Amino acid sequence: MILAADSSASDLIRGIATECGVDFDEDPEAMVIDHINYAAMDVEGDHTLIVGDDLIQSDVILGSKKIEAPVLFRGIGHTANPSNSLVLKVLSASPSAYSANPKTKLSLPPSLTGSAISLVSVMQARNNARVLLSGSLDLFSNRFLKSGVQKAGSKTRYERAGNEQFVTETSKWVFHERGHLKAVNVKHHKVGETNEPGMYRINDDLEYSVEIYEWSGTSWKPYVADDVQLQFFMMSPYVLKTMSNDNKGLYSTSFKVPDVYGVFQFKVEYQRLGYTGLSFTKQIPVRPYRHNEYERFITSAYPYYTASFSTMCAFFIFSLVYLYHK
Repeated sequence: MILAADSSASDLIRGIATECGVDFDEDPEAMVIDHINYAAMDVEGDHTLIVGDDLIQSDVILGSKKIEAPVLFRGIGHTANPSNSLVLKVLSASPSAYSANPKTKLSLPPSLTGSAISLVSVMQARNNARVLLSGSLDLFSNRFLKSGVQKAGSKTRYERAGNEQFVTETSKWVFHERGHLKAVNVKHHKVGETNEPGMYRINDDLEYSVEIYEWSGTSWKPYVADDVQLQFFMMSPYVLKTMSNDNKGLYSTSFKVPDVYGVFQFKVEYQRLGYTGLSFTKQIPVRPYRHNEYERFITSAYPYYTASFSTMCAFFIFSLVYLYHK
C-alpha cells in the first residue's frame, strides 16, 4: 500500500499512519521548510519546495542504479516511532529543515527539526506486508516527475528531478517486485542417507538443506548470500551453523547432534534490510542410546576396570598372607 498525505490529511489518514508506526506533525497547517536546501525556483517563496538527497543506503529498496538527482518535495513531515523496528526512513530531511506553518511567525521552537524529520518512510510488517508513507502528494505529480531541479546555491542543474526514479523504484519494492524471498525443499537426514528419519539419536551426524529464491519481477532466481544461519534449537540454540551455498539457491550444512536428548527444532530466521523475512521450523525428537547400543567396553572406563581388578588381586594376596603367614 502507498499512503500519501498533505496538510489537508484527515484524521483517518493520520490514524492509519500512526498504526503503521509514523506520526505526522500535529499542527494541520505545518509544512516542511528549509531555508538552505530548497529548490532554486522557490527563491522568492516560503522555501517549502525543498530538495532531498538524504536517501537510505539500500539497493533492495531503491534499486541498484544510484539516484543522482535530488528529489523535489513539498508537504508535511513525520517522525518514525523509535520503538517500532519495522519502520525505515527512506528519504530524510536535511539538518537545516524544520516543520512549521509558513504563513505565521514562529513564537515557539518547532517540534520537528533536522534529520529527525522523515519525508518518506516504509514499513514492512511481520507478515511481510509493505507500506510506503509519504507526506507529499506533489511528490507523485506529473509536474514534479518531469520537472528539472537545481538546489539553491549550487551550479549543477538536472534536467529531471529524481522523483520519477525514486517513485518507480520504491513502488517496485512496495508491490513485492523486488526483495521478496521464498524457501522451498527443506530437508534433513543422516549423513550417507536420503530419507528423512522420524527421530535422531544423540551424536548422529546429519545434513540439513533448503533452497532460497528471490523474485526478480518476472521470475524466481537463486538468492545468493553468506549469512543464512541454521539453529538446532531446544529452549536455546545448541548448534548455530552458517550454511554454505552453491550459488544456485541451495543452502546446506552438516553437524553432529548434541549429547542431549529431548525435542529439538531445526530453525531458520533470516531478517535483512529490505528483504521479506524468512522464518520456518521443523521439529524432531532426539533419543539417547538404547541399552544394547553402547560399546561393550568403554575406553574412558579403563581406569575403573583396572582399579576393580587390582582391588580383587590385592584382596586375594592379602587373604593368602593373612591365612598362611606365621
